[in-house]
Amino acid sequence: MSPFRPVDGGTTLPESHGSLARGVPPSAPGTIFTLTLAGGIALGSGEGREVIFGRNRPDVHVCLGEDDLRVSRRHGSLVHRGRHWWLHNTGRLPIRLPGARLLFGNEEPVPLAEGYTPLFVRGSNEREHLLEVYVAGADGRRPAPRHEDVTRPPKVWRLDEDERLALIVLGQRYLLHEPRPQPLPWHMAAGQLAELRPDAGWTRKKVEHLVVGVRNRLSAGGVAGLTRAEIGEPVGNALNHNLLRELLLSTTLVPPDLAVLDEPPVRGGERP
Repeated sequence: MSPFRPVDGGTTLPESHGSLARGVPPSAPGTIFTLTLAGGIALGSGEGREVIFGRNRPDVHVCLGEDDLRVSRRHGSLVHRGRHWWLHNTGRLPIRLPGARLLFGNEEPVPLAEGYTPLFVRGSNEREHLLEVYVAGADGRRPAPRHEDVTRPPKVWRLDEDERLALIVLGQRYLLHEPRPQPLPWHMAAGQLAELRPDAGWTRKKVEHLVVGVRNRLSAGGVAGLTRAEIGEPVGNALNHNLLRELLLSTTLVPPDLAVLDEPPVRGGERP
């Protein structure tokens, strides 16, 4: 099999190299490590230094998806400019970064943070090709193990009783782990809430008012993607989708919360 294209000053990482998610050896600050199933390289920082990745093994420094024709022969590059490594997409398919950020071909490059960054290219038949990247930090080392430290809990958002019930109903498809969940429509959520709490005066407007209030509160607390200004038109279900994702990721809502949907209807101020 043809070797990768050589890169001046680079160190080859073999196919057997362990995942970069486990960290890297002590290295000069700014050193970049890149790895795929086919192997990779480590390269020190320096203005204009470049790591090219793609399908055409002899013409790239790191081979990605060499048997998948959806991956471009030169799909992208990592270029050192200023104090950062910048990710460029020169291929046909987008590159997915953490947080579901997509970088398309010919878009402005994005800087990579220190530490570990997994990059994905979606190929044929739902295949996902992984390019692992690790940029050594200021002290040139990976973070120290913290085996005995107390676990930091996620920030759980405060919800009152009505807000929690409304959001459980609205987000039940997410709590059920459906493949591509969407929020329940307002009228369906209101109908189900009226069955659960017949005397609480649930209407479409009441559900929407409560949910918008939670969105605004979380947006003020620093959660992105919860306002029309951020999303742009048409909004569709994006605002409620982003809200429900945040509530699940923060463990504010968890699957056992679905038990409330199986409770008998509650009238007046009584609770089961």
